[in-house]
Amino acid sequence: MLLPELQSLAASLGISGTARMRKGELISAITERQGGGAATGTPRPRAEVAAAAALAREEVHAEVRESGERPEAESRPAEQPAAGGTTGRARGRRARAASEASEARAEARPGGAEAGDRAERGDRAERGDRAERGDRAERGDRAERGDRAERGDRAERGDRAERGDRAERGDRAERGDRAERGDRAERGDRAERGDRAERGDRAERGDRAERGDRAERGDRAERGDRAERGQRDNDGDEENEGGGRRGRRSRFRDRRRGRGDRVDGGDGGREPQVSEDDVLVPVAGIIDVLDNYAFVRTTGYLAGPNDVYVSMSQIKRYGLRRGDAITGAVRAAREGEQRRDKYNPLVRLDTINGMEPEEAKRRPEFYRLTPLYPQERLRLESEPHILTTRVIDLVMPIGKGQRALIVSPPKAGKTMVLQAIANAITHNNPECHLMVVLVDERPEEVTDMQRSVKGEVIAATFDRPPQDHTTVAELAIERAKRLVELGHDVVVLLDSVTRLGRSYNLAAPASGRIMSGGIDSTALYPPKRFLGAARNIENGGSLTILATALVETGSMADTVIFEEFKGTGNAELKLDRKIADKRTFPAIDIHPSGTRKEEILLAPEELAIVHKLRKVLHSLDSQAALDLLLDRLKQSRTNIEFLMQIAKSTPGE
Repeated sequence: MLLPELQSLAASLGISGTARMRKGELISAITERQGGGAATGTPRPRAEVAAAAALAREEVHAEVRESGERPEAESRPAEQPAAGGTTGRARGRRARAASEASEARAEARPGGAEAGDRAERGDRAERGDRAERGDRAERGDRAERGDRAERGDRAERGDRAERGDRAERGDRAERGDRAERGDRAERGDRAERGDRAERGDRAERGDRAERGDRAERGDRAERGDRAERGQRDNDGDEENEGGGRRGRRSRFRDRRRGRGDRVDGGDGGREPQVSEDDVLVPVAGIIDVLDNYAFVRTTGYLAGPNDVYVSMSQIKRYGLRRGDAITGAVRAAREGEQRRDKYNPLVRLDTINGMEPEEAKRRPEFYRLTPLYPQERLRLESEPHILTTRVIDLVMPIGKGQRALIVSPPKAGKTMVLQAIANAITHNNPECHLMVVLVDERPEEVTDMQRSVKGEVIAATFDRPPQDHTTVAELAIERAKRLVELGHDVVVLLDSVTRLGRSYNLAAPASGRIMSGGIDSTALYPPKRFLGAARNIENGGSLTILATALVETGSMADTVIFEEFKGTGNAELKLDRKIADKRTFPAIDIHPSGTRKEEILLAPEELAIVHKLRKVLHSLDSQAALDLLLDRLKQSRTNIEFLMQIAKSTPGE
């Protein structure tokens, strides 16, 4: 019987304090009460005694059947299957025999008192409980030890083996029950811990497998990404191949695959590949090399929507320089295909400045060429009625490689002077490449220059940002340098260097050192570099620059800019606003105008006559000198004829 049933039975017998009693104590108290109450207690009805006996018998039979039907694998050791089954059946037979004997004794005492029935029931309950405890203890001991089949009283010995040194104590039954419950709890705890350990192990193995799978997938993605993007710079490879946390993060941050291969460092990414079914479209333009990439400006010298992207690896492979004119091919978009790149990349390079790419690698660098004074004259005289160029030839002769400043106040006719010089160069010196660079000019003047000059006109009007002005000027002068490297003669007309200095002052970052007029100390270096490119190259090639400079504008900044550039030129042509106000053109002030080392450009006989002419003109003021010169020029068809007249009319020294 279980402890609650014993407690209820003891309560029915009138035993108090059963809640604090152990199972053994309850059995002893019930036995004593049944033994003592047989003489003094009131007899119970026979039907109640029979019902209690039947209940005890059914409980014993149920326990025996349960022990017989329970699978042997749960409680019996593997090496003793037969012994456990035989013991269970023997125990069941003993329990049934005890029950039948108890019934026989109860029937033999028909006039017995209630105490006899109680004793019989207590005896049955005790024997049933002992059988139950023995069976459970035997099964638990059999599951743990597996070697108890040969022992005699398995219930008692199993209880002793389980409890260790508790065999001498009198509460074996109760402690056996506790041991059974503890064993169950221990087995449950072990099973739970085992289940947890198994789940933890599975989770750990799953986590490891997942991490391994992620690492493998990441490694595959990295290798595929590297294979697609090509060879990167060494620093990027070391960072990504190191397996570090930073490398793994940057591996998936790089989303530039197939997007024009524009990277912010290294060798500029891989070169685009061409397949057999791709349709190639020819392209031509000027290379504009920036910090880590380059573009082919296909619509001029400013950025446009049809520009072609060039990687830094292509720049290094072919030795491309800023200002190179190239021809090549780009991949045409397929029908229905949307281009992910903003600019189409260059897939094939055909020529560089009209040469093969391998031949272009052997060209010299511009700044390694030896500069000389101008030695070959550029004659500007063209038509008899065009007096502007005839006057310039007399007062400021220029040669190939000249660096001249045309100093002009506003409304003095500098634009007409530039147009006359440009047309004279294209007419008299067709071998020279003419470039007219207009910075921060009015749009109508740009149109007029394009229509009146046959050369190349590069312009950025005043309605564009200062960055465009500086970009146009830099790319134009770089283009001129590339032509000089090939041995060509280039003439650049810049209008004006003052506005170019203003643009650099606005576009360049502030250095913290401001000069008079609000001019930054670093803003005038790029315009000086522009003018400094003019030179006559030894053994062929020249770059001639004629730039206008604004004066008398009322701006301190313009005055500072002119003062900075006044000593850089080797020729100067001064225009006078007072002469222009009298409607005399060209409004050239003859006295301050002139050329350094003009004896190199002029023949000795011509130089002597020019000196005589200057002596005569310097005796007059600017207006009278110009009027006299223009009047004599109108009377002659050429400058040679005019100089011969001066030689005849002027006595020799």
